[in-house]
Amino acid sequence: LAQQIARETLGVDEVVLAAADTTIGSAGSTSASRQTWMSGGAVWRACLAVRAQVLAAVAAENDCGVDALEWIDDRIVVANGPTIDVRSFSEGRMFEEVVEYHHEPTAALDENGQGNAHVSFAFAAHRAVVDVDIELGLTRVIEIATTQDVGRLLNPLQALGQIEGGIAQGVGLAVMEEMVFDNGRVRNPSFTDYLIPTALDMPIVSVVDLIEQPEPGAPFGAKGIGEPPTIASTAAIAAAIRNATGLALTRVPIRPDDIALALGNAAQ
Repeated sequence: LAQQIARETLGVDEVVLAAADTTIGSAGSTSASRQTWMSGGAVWRACLAVRAQVLAAVAAENDCGVDALEWIDDRIVVANGPTIDVRSFSEGRMFEEVVEYHHEPTAALDENGQGNAHVSFAFAAHRAVVDVDIELGLTRVIEIATTQDVGRLLNPLQALGQIEGGIAQGVGLAVMEEMVFDNGRVRNPSFTDYLIPTALDMPIVSVVDLIEQPEPGAPFGAKGIGEPPTIASTAAIAAAIRNATGLALTRVPIRPDDIALALGNAAQ
């Protein structure tokens, strides 16, 4: 993604990504969606600074102001002048910038629960279709339909992968994954006993719409995509099972005996 941001901002095809340097200080968690925002934001701002350098150099050589220039893809067009290839112009020159990127600061909520406690909010909606075997208590998730606010869609294929991967985790949390303890010992310490969804367990994922509402301050307005499907899909599946069985089912994962025993007791 960092290479993609650099190519888009500078209009160049060849981008070499150096190894990450972690000696400059802490940028917070390196997890999940922060990479798009923080690493991508740093690359974006640095590329914008380099872009400004290049434009200043072109303006100086053509005896014009920077406002007389227009950067289009890999070319710089001089008003009433030549069109300059960015790569050819940059050969033999060094344009270098070091940028430290920070998102907007946050603060604790006030006594009324108001304030800017979060940098950004993510939104997703899910609809789950399930089949439930009442006698055995077995559940199969048939379909998850989703609509999600993605800020700005930078890479459609990766976005779809994030959404499908998040839903896979949501399926696991809803009907499979549970750590079982016995006097402090984990009874299912391996994937032989701790079940996670496989491709055969995955429902059909129907992406109804991806809403692009660019996030201010983020690189190209992009938002994190991976977390909302994990959170909302679990709730949607649990709600669908409750609707199918008429049971309260106040915990996840929903186990077969949560359904079969409850319905069996109700029938007696």
